[in-house]
Amino acid sequence: MQISSLDAAGQSGMRRGAAVLLEILRSEGVEYIFGNPGTTELPLMDALLEIPNVSYILGLQEASVVAMADGYAQAARKPGFLNLHTAGGLGHGMGNLLNASVSQTPLVVTAGQQDSRHTISDPLLFGDLVQIARPAVKWAQEVAHADQLPVLLRRAFHDSMAAPAGPVFLSLPMDVMEEMSGVDIGTPSVINRSSVAGGLDDLAKALTSIAPGRIALIAGDEVYASDAAAEVAAVAECLGAPVFGSSWPSRVPFPTAHPLWCGNLPTQATAIAERLSAYDAIFALGGKSLITILYTEGPALPPGCSVYQMSSDVRDLGRTFNTPLSVVGDIKASLQALLPLLQKAATPHQADYAAQAQQVAQARRAQRAEAVAEAKARRNEAAIPPRVAAWEAVRAIGPDVAIVDEAIATSSDVRLFLESAWPGQYSFLRGGALGWGMPAAVGASLGLGRDRVVSLVGDGAALYSPQAIWTAAHEKLPVTFVVMNNQEYNVLKNFMRQQKDYLSAREGTYPAMDIVNPSIDYQAMAKSMGVPSCRVTRASDIAPAIEASLASDGPSLVEIMITTG
Repeated sequence: MQISSLDAAGQSGMRRGAAVLLEILRSEGVEYIFGNPGTTELPLMDALLEIPNVSYILGLQEASVVAMADGYAQAARKPGFLNLHTAGGLGHGMGNLLNASVSQTPLVVTAGQQDSRHTISDPLLFGDLVQIARPAVKWAQEVAHADQLPVLLRRAFHDSMAAPAGPVFLSLPMDVMEEMSGVDIGTPSVINRSSVAGGLDDLAKALTSIAPGRIALIAGDEVYASDAAAEVAAVAECLGAPVFGSSWPSRVPFPTAHPLWCGNLPTQATAIAERLSAYDAIFALGGKSLITILYTEGPALPPGCSVYQMSSDVRDLGRTFNTPLSVVGDIKASLQALLPLLQKAATPHQADYAAQAQQVAQARRAQRAEAVAEAKARRNEAAIPPRVAAWEAVRAIGPDVAIVDEAIATSSDVRLFLESAWPGQYSFLRGGALGWGMPAAVGASLGLGRDRVVSLVGDGAALYSPQAIWTAAHEKLPVTFVVMNNQEYNVLKNFMRQQKDYLSAREGTYPAMDIVNPSIDYQAMAKSMGVPSCRVTRASDIAPAIEASLASDGPSLVEIMITTG
């Protein structure tokens, strides 16, 4: 009878470093390794033959690999594990690694390194991986011996999840992966991070001291990470307060069908201040909720508006705006402890809070109805406006299918039209570096147990990581890629139009912002990777095309031709 090397390890205790690594991954519950192998990964690829319950997900470019792991980690709510190839592969993945860092996605990032026995001779593919990775990760280290793998890998998994969550990096020299070791891998540690914030009595008094109707909640990305949507809803209902989303979110972490949901804040400081001008205070749940893009005169916080915060990341409290009281703790656990204190303190004004809640819900319904009416009124125009495309796409997708959005031209309208009881439906490109959406949708499908996912992507963004289409086809994943195609970098043109002193804005000429001559043939691209596709030029055809795609077993691509405004 043939005995595998892992079986032999159980008898002799000796096995290669690559086998040790895979044993640790299996014990940590890792389902997938996202990667694109090269020479330095050969020991790992060989060891995979003996670990059937850890699957290797092949991406055809490292930028796609990182985003797949990011999408998986967000959907599965646990660290994603990926393996890149030397300095060049790490360099390819840096854009999406920065996205993951900004989004605070827990990732254990590894890269194969040259055999350390000949690095003195400057071999091909060698580079200082630790220094390359360091700006984009929480920490970076090179494994010196196979015996270090249990401690360093488990440390990486732990630290990627610790607040603030984010990627960590390990360099894996080829000789370490081939080194024989008898090290005991141990067992995973159990770490309960559900710490309850202090000062909750004072916080309850402070929040209820604000006049009914004069306080707003901001549900940041951390609400999703903490799975605290129900607790946020309970606090909002207690105070009769509107719930806004972050200005540039990674997630919409609150049920968009909830009557107190009021959509995401705008991305300019002056516009945010105008939106919040009706309030004396905001209660921000999670950090970095007021992200701005282009500079505008004045702060995002209106004068006289106090900021109360709750976050597990102490570094973000009081970072930009002065706060009379902010507390450190897990959002879910802390809100569960805060809620009874809040309800007791709010009892004298319960009728006022209820009246305010009705006013907020009525205003939200009116805003959405107006947008729907506009979309319907423009449905028969010769060319498809972005708002019409967003409305038709959202109603075809429905409330129960995950959406990964990187279509900037339609994203604000998509969020406006969402109406779902599921706070995990929608994710977005918080990092801002294009090329995340399509591969993130592939990873999200895997993280949701190979469930259906819709990738909304702009035509410009689609050209950064089209390799994701191949991985979706190879893995037979039910991912619908919806390309919103305006044949230009529309968001850049819009930004330039806002700058009245720009010559481009006055003359209507925008260098290097049109994707024409030649135009991209997305049907040919999809076909070359084994994915069926269609092109939509009439609004009435959008919903049927997306619905047909959602009814299919595997991936497909729907291209929607939209106008520039």
